[in-house]
Amino acid sequence: MELILAQTYGGCEWEKEEKKVLFQQDTREENQVLNLYPHVKWQQFEGFGGAITDAAGAVYGKMFTTQKHRLLSFYFEPGQMNYNRVRVPMDSCDFATRMYDSVKPMDESLTSFSMKHTKKNILPLLEAAKGHAKGGLKLMLSPWSPPAWMKTNKSRKGGGSLKKEYYPLWAKYICRYIKEFQNRGFEVERISIQNEPKAIQPWDSCIFSPEEERVFLRDFLHPQMEEEGLSDVEIFIWDHNKERLFERVFAIVDEQTEKMAAGAAFHWYSGDHFEALDLVREQYPDMKLILSESRLKYSKIDKEQENRNAMSLAHDMIGNLNHGICAFYDWNILLNQQGGPSHAGNFCDAPIIYDEKRRKLIMRKTAQYYWHFAHYIKPGARRIGHTCYTADLDMTAWENPEGDLVFVLLNRSGEKKNCVLRLFGKEARFSIEPEGILSGKIL
Repeated sequence: MELILAQTYGGCEWEKEEKKVLFQQDTREENQVLNLYPHVKWQQFEGFGGAITDAAGAVYGKMFTTQKHRLLSFYFEPGQMNYNRVRVPMDSCDFATRMYDSVKPMDESLTSFSMKHTKKNILPLLEAAKGHAKGGLKLMLSPWSPPAWMKTNKSRKGGGSLKKEYYPLWAKYICRYIKEFQNRGFEVERISIQNEPKAIQPWDSCIFSPEEERVFLRDFLHPQMEEEGLSDVEIFIWDHNKERLFERVFAIVDEQTEKMAAGAAFHWYSGDHFEALDLVREQYPDMKLILSESRLKYSKIDKEQENRNAMSLAHDMIGNLNHGICAFYDWNILLNQQGGPSHAGNFCDAPIIYDEKRRKLIMRKTAQYYWHFAHYIKPGARRIGHTCYTADLDMTAWENPEGDLVFVLLNRSGEKKNCVLRLFGKEARFSIEPEGILSGKIL
């Protein structure tokens, strides 16, 4: 057996250090051991992806053709990140050049429904991404807010709630959105009912209590989707932070709704809470779990902070993978040098930044760390058993559909760690640099 290693760490640039290590006979080493157990298997992984927002599309439109090709090749081609999923906002979100929706005020017939805003920035980038994703591209659609006239606060921003009398119309609106993308040749795999339904934000937002979300799902959205032939599109609840994931699922999923909600989506902003994923998997084993959004504040100058941010995201990724997620969606795949555009001034980081002044494409450290996951863990992979000798190392291990075994290892300590990987009565020895990430493939 042969082990192919690729490593990135704080001090090295984008070029990864790669080497081969041969397996030797097991020496019965008891210390510094990592074990792999391929016969122990858990969830199947569907794939990695990111969000194509109005902001990402606006920045993409300013790039040179060669830069566009580099961006899309890195994210979507099988030899690179192999993203096969994309999350798209329904109408505007905080990462948009302006607030917009798709109908004129008080149009309860939806006859004025138009995708003109989506066509401007989102569709060109989405079409280009689809052309690079050789295995196909599956969409997740998420609303940030209904039109202002459907809400209690008469605004797209500042929270507010969907008026009860507009529950049926909003369900039809969502179905119309799905069909608009389908008619353009896109596969809409899933939707979420509401992005961050607990957050009152100074940008596009809408509050749904657990009961309101349950009623809307049960009595309006699911029946409307069935009526319009969209029952194959999965519906995900929550789409907010992990700390309330379990209680939200507990409040919504009952005998009536358990077949309506395919799963629960969550964001990473409130800390690890990996136990919340365990609780959902144990109590609701048929529910899918997906991480639908993660992001960081943009640190333009502080390289140490950039490295820590990349490690923090990698730690969260490994924890979520090990506790049951079946898909991962990063937030904006592209932003400008300010961390926008954002009509609300809610700037943040992205794996790839485009400096519009210098006309330069910048790969952030998060892109380098994410590569180790998305490049090696293929769609259809099954998570396998492993053990690790120290809490300083985070590890996740998978068997790809072709049968090859892969793992990702993160060293969160400030010291180099030696490792003895054991498998099938053989061992391979290697080390991982301080604050480094390492991926391995066993041939």
